[in-house]
Amino acid sequence: MDRWLLSILHSIWLNEVRSRRVRQGQGLVEADSALSFDGEYVAQTHVLATQVIRRVDALPEAQRETVFLAYVEGLSYREVAEVLDVPIGTVMSRLAAARAKLAEYPPMHAVPNPSTGERR
Repeated sequence: MDRWLLSILHSIWLNEVRSRRVRQGQGLVEADSALSFDGEYVAQTHVLATQVIRRVDALPEAQRETVFLAYVEGLSYREVAEVLDVPIGTVMSRLAAARAKLAEYPPMHAVPNPSTGERR
């Protein structure tokens, strides 16, 4: 009885995944791709994200605040200037200095996405 019920629930779940993809305009989903998990890709992505965060954390506080407000929070330069109570030129200068400092680090290798082959 348990196997039969589990088999039915599994089929329902796969149908729900497929219908969700179709509703989003992405077409059919193969069961193998829906059930596969690439632990190596997830681990490499986590390592890459950790490296980026460490590099940004190593910036001076003023640059780090500006980077987070502009690139993480998505604020415009004007909004960042208002939040930090500095002129907009200072925001632009801090971002340019932060980008230059981050460019000094050796390049990080993008992690290829196993399903598309693209690098992120």
